[in-house]
Order: sequence, then C-alpha cells, then structure tokens
Amino acid sequence: MTDAELLGHIERLPHGKATFKQILKELRARSEHRGSVERGLERLAKRGDLMELKSGHYVATSKSREYSVGRISRHRDGYGFLIPDRPVPGMQGDVFLPPDSLMGAMHGDRAIARVSRARDGRSEGEVVRIVKRAHQTVVGTFHITRRGMFVEPMDERLRDWIEILDDPAIPAPGPARNRIGAAPVVVNDPSDLDGMIVNAEILEFGDGEPAGRVIEILGKPGDFGIDVEIIIRKHHLPDRFPDEAIAQAEAIPSAVSAAELVGRRDFRQMPIVTIDGETARDFDDAVWVDHLPTGNFALHVHIADVSHYVHPGSAIDEEARLRGTSVYFPDRAVPMLPYELSTNICSLVPQQDRLVLSALMEFDSHGELVSGEFCRGVIRSAERMTYTNVHQLLDGDRAQRERYAPLVPRFELMRDLALILNRKRVKRGSIDFDLPEPLIEFDEFGAMTGVVRASRNIAHRIIEEFMLAANEAVASHLEAVSPASIYRIHEQPDPKRVMEFEEVAAQFGVSLGVGAIPVDRFRFTDKSRDGGKRQRAVELPKDAPRISSRMYQRLVAKIEGKPEERVLSYLMLRSLKQARYSTDNAGHFALAASHYTHFTSPIRRYPDLMVHRLLGAWLDETTYSDELELAAVAEECSLTERRAAEAERELVEWKKARYMETRVGDEFDALVISTTRHGFFVELTDLFVEGLVPIDSLPGDRFTYHENVRKIVGQRTRREFAIGDKVRVLLERVEPSERRLQFALVEEEPVRSRKKRNRPHEPRP
Repeated sequence: MTDAELLGHIERLPHGKATFKQILKELRARSEHRGSVERGLERLAKRGDLMELKSGHYVATSKSREYSVGRISRHRDGYGFLIPDRPVPGMQGDVFLPPDSLMGAMHGDRAIARVSRARDGRSEGEVVRIVKRAHQTVVGTFHITRRGMFVEPMDERLRDWIEILDDPAIPAPGPARNRIGAAPVVVNDPSDLDGMIVNAEILEFGDGEPAGRVIEILGKPGDFGIDVEIIIRKHHLPDRFPDEAIAQAEAIPSAVSAAELVGRRDFRQMPIVTIDGETARDFDDAVWVDHLPTGNFALHVHIADVSHYVHPGSAIDEEARLRGTSVYFPDRAVPMLPYELSTNICSLVPQQDRLVLSALMEFDSHGELVSGEFCRGVIRSAERMTYTNVHQLLDGDRAQRERYAPLVPRFELMRDLALILNRKRVKRGSIDFDLPEPLIEFDEFGAMTGVVRASRNIAHRIIEEFMLAANEAVASHLEAVSPASIYRIHEQPDPKRVMEFEEVAAQFGVSLGVGAIPVDRFRFTDKSRDGGKRQRAVELPKDAPRISSRMYQRLVAKIEGKPEERVLSYLMLRSLKQARYSTDNAGHFALAASHYTHFTSPIRRYPDLMVHRLLGAWLDETTYSDELELAAVAEECSLTERRAAEAERELVEWKKARYMETRVGDEFDALVISTTRHGFFVELTDLFVEGLVPIDSLPGDRFTYHENVRKIVGQRTRREFAIGDKVRVLLERVEPSERRLQFALVEEEPVRSRKKRNRPHEPRP
C-alpha cells in the first residue's frame, strides 16, 4: 500500500482519526504487512500529514478541526502566525500564535498547531510539534559580550541570538573555511571574530535561546562579494555539490554514443537553432518552424533530455531535488545541476549531437493546435542565436541578414507564428504585463555602476510563445494519458485582494469591472488581532461577477502608455495569487490556460525534469504514478522557487542600496507607489530604486494617513499625497544591510512678491 492510499483511507474515516490496530483491521493487513503500514504512518507523521496523539490515534491534519499543519511566520515583536497548508475548517485566515505558544519555533519552520479558540471567526492556537526546522544554520554578526559569545542573525525575523558554546565554537587557529576566492581569514583567538560575519550551526533549539557553533567565517561586513555569500547562507541555498554528485557528473561521457541513438528520431539534418541571451551559458531549448502544404505551421520544440542522464535516486538527482531550481544573481549563478552537465552534454551547443525530448506540433492559421506528437530525438543545433541578432535580422539589419542568409526565411516564419499564437492567447484572455525589468550594470571590477531597463524585443516574444505552446501541449497530453502529473497552476485571485485593488483603481477613474456593483453593497471593516496586526475585511455580495483574466487584460490595455500604468500594473500583480506547482490541475488564471505545466527547462527546474520522466514513462508504455511523491515534489519545488525568488530579489535590493550610498544628497524624480501610516514609498523614475519618505518629515503641515482613501493628508493645508503622484525627492540616508533608503521631499522655492511692503523706518525713494 502506498502512502497516498494509507492517508486517503484515514481521511475517509469519521473525524479523520484511527488507531494503528483499527487501520490494520480495516485494511485487512496481514502480519507481514504490519511493518510497511507502520513505516507509512511514521513517514506521514514526519511530513505533518498525520498527527499522532497520546491516545494512540492518528489524525489526518487535513480533516482535523483541532490541529493544523503549516509554515511559521514570526514577527520581530515576538508573536507569530501559522500559515496553514489548507484552511482550518470553520475558520478563516492564518492561525495567530502568541509569543508564549511558539515552543521555540523559528521563522520558516514547518509545524503543527493546536487550534485552541477563535475570535471573530479567526483562529488562535499553540505549536505542539515542529515538523521540520527551516534553519539548521544561521548567518550573522559575531559578538563578544559580558554574557558570552553570540551570533546576531542578519534575518530580523530570527529574533533570538545564537549562543556560541565554548571550545568547539571557534574553528581551530589558522586559516578558517571562507568564501571561494577570498583571502584566508586567520583566527587565532575568539576576539578576532568580534564584528565579523560568520555562519553558525544550531546544535540546540529549545524553548529559549538557541545554542550552536561557528562553522564558517565569511569576513568583514564591507568585504567585496560578501553580500552574495550572506544571501546564499541566509536563504540556505546549497551552493556546493557533494563529491558523489560531482563524480557522477564527471563520469558521464561528453559525447553522444551510437548506442544512445537507438530508438530516437533523427533531427540532425534540420536547421534547428537555439535563441538565448548574450551571457547564457547553458542552452536547454531549440526550435524549428516550417510552413506545411496545407497552410498550417509545423513547430518543433526540442528540450535537452536531462532525464537520460539524471536518474531517480542518484546523487545528482537528490541534490537537484534539494535545490529545486537554479538561482540567478546579477554576477553569478547557483545551478541546479553540476556544470559538467548543464554546460556540456545537456547543453544544446551548436554543431554537436545532443539528446532531446521533443514536442512536434502543428498549428492552423488561427494558432489552434491541430496535432501534437512527442518523442525522444537527437539534434545538432545549426546556430547559437541571441535575442539581439535575431531582432536585428528581423528588423532589416543587412549585416545580420547576410550572415544568417539561409536562416532568414525560417526566422520570418517564427515571427509570423509567434504573433499568431500571441493573438490567440490575447483572444482567450491571457494577461500580458509588460513591466520594465531592471538590469544591473557592473564595471570590470564587479562593482555596480547603475540600473537600466532591460530590453525586450520580438526575439523574446518568439521563444516565449513557443515555450508556452509546448508547455500547454505537454500538460494536455499528460492529463489524458498519465494517472498523475505535475501542473503549473495559477489559481483565481482572492476576491478581497481584488476589491482592495478596485478601491485604489477607482481613484484613477478605472476599474476591473467588479466595481460595477454599487459600493454600498460591499462591507469594508477593519479587524485587529493580538499583536497589533490590522486586517481589512471585505464581504462580497453573493451575486458578485466572477473575476476573470479578461478583466485584467482589458484594464492593462486601457492604461497602456498612461502615467498611472506602472503603479496600477504593479498593484494588479499584487492582487493575484502566486503561481505554484500541483498535482491537481486547477488551470492557469493569468495565461487563461486550462492545462499548463513546465516542460522546457529541465536544466534549471526540477519540476520540468519530473515532467520529462512522466512523458518518458508514457513513451516506454509504463507508468509513473506515485501521486504522493509527485505532490511532495510539487510542494517542495513551489517553496524552493519562492526561496530562490526572494534571494534574487534581496540581493538586487542590497546591491542597489550599496550603489545608492554614493548618491546620498542627490535629487531624483520619483513616483509614489504606496502609502502607509509611516509615510509614502517612492520609486525613482530612472533607477528602479525604492525608499520611504517618512510622514513626520513632510514640510509645511502636520500630516496623517487616511486609510479609507489610502492618502496622506495635511491637517491644515489639506495637501494630499496619493499613489501615482509624481514628486521630487532627495536621498537622505541609506542602510545597506537592511536594504532601506530614506528620502526627503524636495519643495520648490515659493514665488515671492517682487513688491516689498514699505516699512515705517524705511525712507521712501
């Protein structure tokens, strides 16, 4: 019996509860199967799917009104919340955890909480078991105090300092482990470490102060490159491959053998190309397009067959699953696979035989999929193209068209098909947020020199449309032929967030369309929880229109090119849920797609590798149907993807803050992007840098925040600051380690009357 079947049986029982003996009896398990059932229960309890009570009962947490499993979010003021995997039956929102009920849980830990009582429909509880610790190590600043030695975490959500134990706490005198490429850090005495950045392993968690030892010395706070090392350790990104994984990768031949071609389709004579950025090092997708006699288009999308080299359960596979995704920083990457694979045998480099998994599709003139075929193949890429030279070629650049003359008609067909596929997506309601992406620039020494807008052109559109088409085709096929699969889903937005957006949009005279319902039919109430966390509750009428992607699409088109486009697009994105991986096909809201998965990047995303295995099992006429394992992979990869995105974003913000240290005192044009009771946040027009203008620094009046209209208003002058306002600001202060920038409003000098009033003591001219 699989774990999924065992869990399903318990969930179907009254109250989702049963004893071990009861389970054996109901399953009619023979004595020789007792061990496997017992081990299954242990695994499910370890994952938090079951809660083992003192009474000997196992409770399915998904069905329990008393217990809930989820992730801990701690506030720096001491209290926290359990973010449940599933809504607590009869409750709404997260489970509030008072400071004395956390049982030593740290931010990010996975835990089970007993829901003890509720206030206003909101649940409150206490942690009863830590399922999985999020922080086995903590990066921070080493301090020597009267009380002893401590490491102060750099993550402000980790409130407790780590007490460093005696003797084994400090690495042996001499060169200590440090970041790659840096000068050795010599430690002859604990006092040498005071004020330095270190990585500490937690040995004792407990209910009070954690205790541990220093395992790595990174250097001084201002050392060049230390920001990347801190982010890697703060977000627990595995950045060194185990020796066994490297040995496996090095043992893989660097060329395709004749034996590996048996049973594969041969595409080597076709003019297949890769199209990537100028700095790309690995190429996992290649494309080919042709016009068929019927007038239809043939599109081939060939993806590196990583599953041929990375086998389930191998050292490389286990490390890839642990990482979940590659992480891309401005000046380096933390790859999912060893470089021996990602930049060599799995990379579709030109003029080399490479193994692929191929999606062969036919589209009519309206972009509708006529047929799809999937197979294992071998290609030999004709060219390594870049977005820039494809764009120039299609834009009429004579040099590029002469250089790639044999391929020019092929690229023109690619452009035609991409535009057709895009029109089809737009027609069905797919949302296309074309927001500017910041690109950080560096000098030859690796120091940041500025932030510019990353360019997008027709070549980006070609690859984007072709990859979307392949992902949809594979998702539809696997749903039809496979007992289980992994999907990339994007669920319907939360109506409450949509209505909060509508409130702001109304100030700009626009709406998604939900606002067509009279405002007096909505109930907006402010509710507060312990710990001072305020929540704005929105109750929708029962006959409220269904929120659709077309509403967003129409509004995106309406505000295109207008001054408020940047702000409203940003707020629309915030109103949407995050896309994630799941074994339940819930469709993709933003793409308006009923079937969607990730198939096209197995070098850098583990879910894509799993989808390749599912497709490979179908090709081999076998099944890969352990749904519980697939569900676990989907959940893990959703988390590792979020972790990677947070790490990438945090480092970019850190580098921006470091760069802005050189601009203190400078003035900038800016846009108000949000308002709070503390002040308003601005984004600099040209630098994509954000910061706060404190409310108590605003000149000329005493200002207060009006939450109902989200405006900051002067009490005497009634002057207002609202989202979307253009302002001039001066950079006053930067805190790089906290990624915080503080600005001051720059006021124009008032125009004074040229006519001076005569004063009694002044003689007339």
